[in-house]
Amino acid sequence: MGEALCASVQGSCRGSLTLSLMAGLLGGVGLVGMPASAGAQTYFADDGYVEFVSRAPLLEFKGVSNTLTGFVDLDEGTVDFFIDLETLDTDNRRRDRDMRRNYLETARYPFAEFTGEIRSDLDPGGVEGAPVEVLGRFTMRGISRELEVTGAVTREGDGLRLQASWTLELSDFNIDRPRVVFYELSDTQTINIDILLKPGSPPGSF
Repeated sequence: MGEALCASVQGSCRGSLTLSLMAGLLGGVGLVGMPASAGAQTYFADDGYVEFVSRAPLLEFKGVSNTLTGFVDLDEGTVDFFIDLETLDTDNRRRDRDMRRNYLETARYPFAEFTGEIRSDLDPGGVEGAPVEVLGRFTMRGISRELEVTGAVTREGDGLRLQASWTLELSDFNIDRPRVVFYELSDTQTINIDILLKPGSPPGSF
């Protein structure tokens, strides 16, 4: 997609929770997530699952969200996924507050986004759990790093379920990690995603 998906969906890349709620309401009456034109192979969802897993020597926890937004264009061979970092929940309100305010700085950098190109042959109607490789860039806190992601795609009805996992280093994004035991955070974070994409395009792109 010429512009980042969060820009396409959000306009200014803000207010994703409001937009997600609107998408859920309007989608029921056919105004959002309209089916792609005949023959097009585009898939969209805004309710995917993502988790950031931290495994430090004395503490392991995860931040999870069910508002992962994704768009896959098989005709162009491109993918675009983003998450509103304000929606990450570590099951500890104080930790969530400090993580957003002091480390992720979500007031200034609300989103993390991955955009890339599919580098492997992908037949959406083929083998269940077909492997897919994507080469792209992951952006967080205004910093972009090249990233290669390997995942699996499974046909579910008229949709595609994409599952993938990769690691990143917080130091690559200038995140100063807390080191006290209660907040200890590993520099290496494991990212897992699971999203069911349905035929269609992001709101505002058609």
